[in-house]
Order: sequence, then C-alpha cells, then structure tokens
Amino acid sequence: MSFRCICVFLILLFPVWLHAEPIDTLDTFDDIPLEDNLVLPEWFKVSFLELEEDLNEAIAAGKKGIIIYFGQKRCPYCKAQLENNWGQKDILSYTQANFDVIAIDIRSQKQVTDFDGNVFNEKEFSIKHKTNFTPSLLFFVKGNKPVLKLRGYRPPYQFRAALEYVADEHYEKEPFSQYLARAESAFSFGKDELNSHDLKMPPPYALDRSRFSGTRPLVVMFERRNCHACDVLHAGPLNDPRINRLLQGMDLVQLDIQADTPVITPSGEKTTSRAWASKLNLDYAPTLIFFDTKGKEIIRIESVVWFYRLRNVLTYIDSGDYKTFPTFQTWRQQKKR
Repeated sequence: MSFRCICVFLILLFPVWLHAEPIDTLDTFDDIPLEDNLVLPEWFKVSFLELEEDLNEAIAAGKKGIIIYFGQKRCPYCKAQLENNWGQKDILSYTQANFDVIAIDIRSQKQVTDFDGNVFNEKEFSIKHKTNFTPSLLFFVKGNKPVLKLRGYRPPYQFRAALEYVADEHYEKEPFSQYLARAESAFSFGKDELNSHDLKMPPPYALDRSRFSGTRPLVVMFERRNCHACDVLHAGPLNDPRINRLLQGMDLVQLDIQADTPVITPSGEKTTSRAWASKLNLDYAPTLIFFDTKGKEIIRIESVVWFYRLRNVLTYIDSGDYKTFPTFQTWRQQKKR
C-alpha cells in the first residue's frame, strides 16, 4: 500500500490542496467548448475495446485494473483532466503503475464489447453508463468488478485519492465518500458558513412529493462550510443573472452535508441533511441534485461545474425536455444536430 495510515495520506495530499488548481480559479477557467480537438496522451492503451480482454491484460501485467475514460474532443473539462491531473508527474506515474486507461469517445460509432459480451457503439455504451458529463471515469478491478465512478472533472487532490482508494482496495471497507471525507476534514478553506442565495427556500425543508406533486422542479444544493468549490460556484455561475433567471422556475433548497438539519426528502423520508447526503453517497461539495414534480431524481452535478455546463443543465430542466429525453447526454446530442 502507498499509504499506511491516514496521517501519511494527509501529508501527501496537503501540497496539492494548498495550491489552487487552474480550474478552481474564477478568472482563468472557461468551460465554453474548445476550438481545437483534444489529442489523447500516447500512454493511453491502444485498445480494440474488448473490455474483459483489456482488464485481463492489465491484471496479468500486475496492475490493479482499468480506468474507462469517457471524453469528447472539444470538452474543456476533459482538457483539465489531462493537463491538471495526468499532467502531474506523480499522478501520471501512479496511474500508469496501477491501471491501464481505455478511452471512449461518447460521440463515436466505434464498437465496444462490454464485460457481458454485449456489443455497443461508443455513443450507446456511454449513454448506457449515464455519462452525462465528461470526463467520466469508471474503475474496474479483477473479476470485472466496477468499484468507483467519477462523473465530471475532479481536482487533483480528489483524483489522486480516487486512484489510491481503488489501488489500495479501500472499496472493500468503505465508500469513497467516507474515505475522502477523512482527508478533507483536516483542511479548512473558504467561508465558515454556507453561502447565501436569494432564491433558496427557508426551513422547514418538507420536500415530500410522493403524495402530492410539486408545481415545478426542485434543485437541492448540498454544500458544506469551509468549501472553496462552493465559494467558487456562488461567486461565479450562481452570481450570473442568466443562471438565476433559469433558477427562478425551480424550487431551490440549500443543505449542509455536515449538519443535522431536519429534512423530509422528495420520497417522503424523514431524515437529516447529513444522513441524506450519506445515503446518496455524496463525495463532492457542492453537489446539485434535480428532482421532478413527483420527487424522482432527474440528474445530479457532482463535480466542478462552470457557467456553460450549468446553463445547459438548467435549460434541460427548465424547458421540460427531461420528460422527452431520458438522459442529459441524449438531449445534448439531439440539440447539436
């Protein structure tokens, strides 16, 4: 194992967390689609996309498993993954030592054979795995076992933790959310209280929609105090009038994932914000979860998000197109035709 105790884990993560990453800086990241196509790294495995064979080859080579990387050619978040994460020598070497990375283009028609022998094209395979946001990463280990999924871009300290969570087999003992929380609790960045938003609903949070339907969609923002990413979301996208115009058509609730605030969930369960976040297995703050008028989850954003992506998700919800298009990915692809 690379980390024998949580102390070592925190010491190694601290330098990465301490220096703000480019994508977390308000004045440097732009999530408008790239003008030029991304070029994937040469060290990615050249694969015929027969996934069981790819995994067996990785295990035979002494590696822990494979990472299936879902991306697209003009995705700025994919660029951040390649440059901010795999652009760091320690993260790159750790990845190469423990995993083979298999690239899937979510718009490609190239064939993929999954672990059950089913054949899809890459686009179909991506939709099957609900990769609404790129990059998405699926980790598989021996026995064709999926052990972790990351939807969207995560900053380097979280990505490094994800690699070690899988490579050191912590998934056998605890969910990634608990593993990561132990590290994050050692740091204190950002405001000591939740950011405020003019559109948020006041308590009590009786969100039950199982017996009586709501009149409009619901978005629940799970945040925490001392959360730099939460501060970035509020100072950036949530401070934009175009975003707030779309939010006006929704019920907005803000919850602290570290508090015991009483909540009745959209399904009618009495719980607390902390317990609900744990049940939802949330490992990123802020996470935005959207529910329809009957309390069914539509989509969630649990990664770094900026204006362009957030506006698209809000438009998908506000327009009611989620009723016609079962996934955000199919909606986006249809809109681009």
